[in-house]
Amino acid sequence: MPRNDQVTRQWFLLQALEKPGGATIDELAKSLPEDYACHPRTIRRDLEALERRFPLYTEHSDGQARWKLVEGFHRVPALQFSATELMALAFTRDLARPLEGTPIKESIDSALSKVRGALPAAAEEFVESLHEWFSAGIGPHKVYREHRETIDQLARAITKKRTVEMRYYTAARDKTSRRKVDPYRIWFAAGGLYLIGYCHMRREVRMFAVDRILSLTVTALPCQMPLGFDIEDYVGNALTVMRGGPLIDVELRFDRKTSAWAKGRIWHPSQKAAVGKDGCLTLRLQVADTPELVGWILSFGAGVRVTKPVELTQRLKSTATQIANQE
Repeated sequence: MPRNDQVTRQWFLLQALEKPGGATIDELAKSLPEDYACHPRTIRRDLEALERRFPLYTEHSDGQARWKLVEGFHRVPALQFSATELMALAFTRDLARPLEGTPIKESIDSALSKVRGALPAAAEEFVESLHEWFSAGIGPHKVYREHRETIDQLARAITKKRTVEMRYYTAARDKTSRRKVDPYRIWFAAGGLYLIGYCHMRREVRMFAVDRILSLTVTALPCQMPLGFDIEDYVGNALTVMRGGPLIDVELRFDRKTSAWAKGRIWHPSQKAAVGKDGCLTLRLQVADTPELVGWILSFGAGVRVTKPVELTQRLKSTATQIANQE
């Protein structure tokens, strides 16, 4: 049997043993998913292997041996996490890689070190073996090592409810300006960190890329997020990050090959997806009409066509032509 199958099966066995009262070998066999069903002798060998890493013991009752985790281990008192929950948390370190070098990442690393420290030393080998079958890919992202101080200041300003003054570079206009902003939240999306806050110059809530904040000062001026303002509603119309364009109804038709990859994914909260008898996906969304939308559709290449609106189709053709004609 492949090594990964063995480790996964042992993971399921640990989950079953975390339940109060433990379990017999027969009960453990019934608890395994169909794909990992095996002979009781194999389960016994797995239990013996786990026994070398975790505090397992047997208790005999009515002629049967019940396998159990030592009391207090299956629910770590200080954290109230089970053994497998603790190990699962250890995997989240990979998800925080975009924040490397920032106080946020340092806090996550510190918390996860405490999590791993709550496991017995012998369980480290088992945790490492789990990485052989499960790991997290985070995709394209920015690096924030050089923006540690900015993130730290923003966190303090949001906590203390203080206005910030900053020099900000606007990429679209290739211009640097000075802004006063009431900071509401740091938001992570599409591999980047953004500050959402009220811009005194624009007199509206805006989104600022953290890596384009050139300098920042926390003032003594108090500020407050308005009652009724909802961050999730504010970012809800954006496909990923860009806001501000008018809302439009978009309908996309994917070919069979691309549908196999695109279906089942959540691209936007507004989406309505349907797969026809021909295996082709039709996707309907209501999103902000921004340059980001055009770029996202083009990322599917020839595997998609816009069935509405017509104006969006024309813009896609124009953009694709400009790309093809560049030297």
